Amino acid sequence: MWTFIKAFVEDGLVPTIPAPVIIEAWRGGRQARLSRLIHDCRVDELDELRAKRAGELCGRASSSDPVDAAVIESASRRGDVVLTSDPGDLVILAAFVSGVVIRPVAGI
Repeated sequence: MWTFIKAFVEDGLVPTIPAPVIIEAWRGGRQARLSRLIHDCRVDELDELRAKRAGELCGRASSSDPVDAAVIESASRRGDVVLTSDPGDLVILAAFVSGVVIRPVAGI
């Protein structure tokens, strides 16, 4: 994953990270690599409307993973490709929206 992000940034692309994803990864202290990753990306904020859309997506997909639903909701607004080392729930959620491609990658 780090290699993909580095290549995107070197090509002048700005990857997007939905804010809830940071919750799953951030544990405080010195996380230099993760801090650099976040700095190189655009953080997609989770406001009330987007949170409701992600919740509705959870309902349609019978999912209990709100972070993955926020990822798919975020990607669906832009027609993004989602890179992930854990495609399971994302694939299920993506089936309920259009324009999102899930691309599995080797570990993070």
